[in-house]
Amino acid sequence: MPIILQFCRQSPFPAVLNIMGTVEVFQAEDDITGGLRLSQYIVEIHNVGMKYQSLNGEINAIENVSFNVSEGEFVCIVGPSGCGKSTLLSLISGLLTPTSGTIKINGRKISGTSQEVGYMLQKDHLFDWRTIYENVILGLEITKTLNPESEERVKKLLKTYGLYEFRNKYPDQLSGGMRQRAALIRTLATDPKILLLDEAFSALDYQTRLAVTEDIYFIIKNENKTAILVTHDIAESISMADRVIVLTKRPALVKNIHTINLSCEKRTPLSSREAPEFKVYFNRIWKELDIHV
Repeated sequence: MPIILQFCRQSPFPAVLNIMGTVEVFQAEDDITGGLRLSQYIVEIHNVGMKYQSLNGEINAIENVSFNVSEGEFVCIVGPSGCGKSTLLSLISGLLTPTSGTIKINGRKISGTSQEVGYMLQKDHLFDWRTIYENVILGLEITKTLNPESEERVKKLLKTYGLYEFRNKYPDQLSGGMRQRAALIRTLATDPKILLLDEAFSALDYQTRLAVTEDIYFIIKNENKTAILVTHDIAESISMADRVIVLTKRPALVKNIHTINLSCEKRTPLSSREAPEFKVYFNRIWKELDIHV
């Protein structure tokens, strides 16, 4: 089953795609004026826990995880394999419901998927039989928001980020980096406020990955989006993030949160790697992950 979370906001498709008819509902808290109480944080995660039922019994995946994300911030989450990083993104997106705790988007407690959240996965999931332009507008078609205004926005995104001249090409005619850019533009086409990136660059070779992180970082910052990236790559997290959240092994807890301050004249993922503080952060986070090979 194809997963196209990048652009699904109110689609009639099942859980991963909203396929099971998950309704986007917010349980809003009222302030003293009777209006919606909006928080200073765009994402709030408070004492969130997640348990699964399996044939072997109950699995405690996440336990009492708490952190906040400010608007426009780029946060990376790292942790040992299988600790629940991707599960945490699914909880933030509303695809899963936490066993305990609360998650709020813009001060509103979420129940189901949110129109304000876009989800970008490891693979680009571009449809081979559709042109790049047709792939980019697919989310708008699904949400029935394709109109002259949204089409103009898509064209502007394609022009700004170097894909307009390739709009009538097919995915197999583009490089891996260009496909990832197209996937991100597809996500941005529906204008989410928050981007969730689940190992979004891991399918690329190392050289392409470095170049793509540079592109994606620039696009996210230029569009003033809030981003939460899950990655196994410590260097990648330090090079891109304003803060790095380190999780323990399962059941995941927040072990530490690092605010990344690098002495770069103009910070980019590549220039960040040259900063003298970079290796200090790397060594700290590596030790905290406590990985034994």
